[in-house]
Amino acid sequence: MSNSSPLPGDAVPERAEPPTAAGERPLLESWLDYHRATLAMKCAGLDDEQLRRAAVPPSELSLMGLVRHMAEVERIWFRLTLAGEDAPPLYYSEADPDGEFHLTDADTWADAYGVWQHEIEQARERAARFALDDLASTTRNGESHNLRWIYVHMIEEYARHNGHADLVRELVDGTTGD
Repeated sequence: MSNSSPLPGDAVPERAEPPTAAGERPLLESWLDYHRATLAMKCAGLDDEQLRRAAVPPSELSLMGLVRHMAEVERIWFRLTLAGEDAPPLYYSEADPDGEFHLTDADTWADAYGVWQHEIEQARERAARFALDDLASTTRNGESHNLRWIYVHMIEEYARHNGHADLVRELVDGTTGD
C-alpha cells in the first residue's frame, strides 16, 4: 500500500492474498500485510466523524482508535522491543493508558493513517535486520521474544482487532464483508 491516505471516496485499498505455498518468512510477512490491508479496507470510504464514532457504547472502540492502537503496537513490538530503540508512546501515557482510543474532533483520519503507515514502514525496516530466530534487543515483562514470535503475535493482534473492526464498521454504516 502507498503512504497516501485512502480518504473518504477513494478506492478500496489493495489487499494481496497470502501465498498458499511459501517459505516461513515470506508466509508470515504476507499474512501480516494481509491483515494490515484488511484494517485499511474496513476504514475505506468513511469520513472522519464515522471513523471516530464509538459504535458500541459505553466502549470507546472506533475504527480510527483501532488504527491508532495498531500504530502503537507496531511501534512497541518492532521499534522498542525488537530493535531496542527509544520509541516513546504516540497516543497513550501513564495517565491515559488507552489514549489511542480517546479521540477528539481534532483527530483526523489523514493523521492517524499517516502515522500508522509510517510505523508499518519502520517495522518492515527493523524486521529486515533480523533473522526469524534472532531474539529481540529488549525483553517485555522479563521475557525474550524472537522475530518469529513477534510476527505471529502481530498477525494474531491484527486478526483479533479486524474482528472488532468488522463489527464497528457494520454498526457505523451497515457494510459487511472480509
